[in-house]
Amino acid sequence: MHEEQLTQLGQNTPLPQSPEEANLETVPNPQAGVTYLVRFTCPEFTSLCPITGQPDFAHLVIDYVPDERLVESKSLKLFLGSFRNHGAFHEDCTVAIARRLEQAMAPRWLRIGGYWYPRGGIPIDVFYQSGEPPEGLWLPDQGVAPYRGRG
Repeated sequence: MHEEQLTQLGQNTPLPQSPEEANLETVPNPQAGVTYLVRFTCPEFTSLCPITGQPDFAHLVIDYVPDERLVESKSLKLFLGSFRNHGAFHEDCTVAIARRLEQAMAPRWLRIGGYWYPRGGIPIDVFYQSGEPPEGLWLPDQGVAPYRGRG
């Protein structure tokens, strides 16, 4: 999707009913050829347990090194929001988000940390990385503390 074909930015766009319906749009990277990190943080991600239908909550941190394209942030927000009525396990949601981003923009490198809040008393953290980070990349810690409960 090219910048002049953006269909969601600046428009009143309803939340997609499912991740499959969501349209991840991209724009040209004005700094193509430069190694830099882009970080998106989604501290209020929600999806549904595929068995019980109960809501699950996560703090997602998405880091990527762009190549020729950047993901347009409103389309990413709508894509992530489309999971709120989607039933899938934590592992599937986390990795599916990464794979869809890779498909949409073909980044040089991508990682996602899915820090899921406890379900049945057990927090689940899911991590995906497309490979080794590019040499010379400043890669800060994702900054999400391990789950500690009340202590």
